Amino acid sequence: MTFQGDTVVLGAGVVGLTTAVVLAEAGLVVQVIAEEIPGVTSTAAGAMWGPYLVEPKDLVDQWSQHSLETFRGFAADSATGVRAASGIEASRSADEAPDWATALPGFQPVSRADLPPGFASGYRFTVPLIDMPTYLRYLEHRLRTAGGAIVQQRVPTLDDAPEASTIINCTGMGAASLVSDATMRPIRGQHVVVTNPGLTDFFSEDTGPSPDLLCIYPHGDTVVLGGTALDGDGSLEPDAKAAANILARCTAVEPRLAQSTVVDHRVGLRPTRPRVRVTVDRRTDGTPVIHNYGHGGAGVTLSWGCAREVHRMLTNKQQPASPA
Repeated sequence: MTFQGDTVVLGAGVVGLTTAVVLAEAGLVVQVIAEEIPGVTSTAAGAMWGPYLVEPKDLVDQWSQHSLETFRGFAADSATGVRAASGIEASRSADEAPDWATALPGFQPVSRADLPPGFASGYRFTVPLIDMPTYLRYLEHRLRTAGGAIVQQRVPTLDDAPEASTIINCTGMGAASLVSDATMRPIRGQHVVVTNPGLTDFFSEDTGPSPDLLCIYPHGDTVVLGGTALDGDGSLEPDAKAAANILARCTAVEPRLAQSTVVDHRVGLRPTRPRVRVTVDRRTDGTPVIHNYGHGGAGVTLSWGCAREVHRMLTNKQQPASPA
């Protein structure tokens, strides 16, 4: 298999598609190759902008802020699947809000009396909320409009990728086998999609390291309810007990959800490593490779910032932004 072009992007999740869009719109000839189009994990995401347990903090802050500015621009166009949503993040302990939240529009503390039972602290803010199936279709359309191509094909190793000027590795969990990255591990996430009983505001709980998450993300006619964060669990099969627990947790916070009907179950594997990897490498034949993976549960949040970083590294022949 050969590809007579400038750049091959491996992976068609939100990171791969966003990176391909940035490169194609910069004038490069781009082909995306992936076994799953779009990526299952990205389709399963909630999704709300917000840095989520990823390092290195200094670069994550830069990348996430660039993505935030980009998503704010998308919110004016309903075809993108992005909207500016107001809502509450709360905690069952008296926790302080993280720095990234205090800088968001409309940030204000919420009194305990205005929180659901059992919660001790909370704050309201406005943030981009992303309907992932719609958003991923938007990215695919934008890529094709810029002249990019998408091919569904499995690439077992870097040496099996087609000939190109540069290869961009955005394979998420696939990087564990593609480049033998032993630091990669899955964190299993499950969401339940239900009919919307009339919700417009989101709600999320700061659950810290708990494997049981709580989030309520309204997307028009449906609401995405979450979730789980099972470290080391690589199963993509929906868990009926986990789904029932998700529904129970979310309904306890928002009783109107008791009127809803389940329409879908979504499961994905957050591709997690100690640090997000955005580095320059080479294939055995000398072809330059830029790695862009390991974003954990912050793939959406970091997508545009990391894509810009890849473009900078590719065009300026820069050294790694983030150590491997």
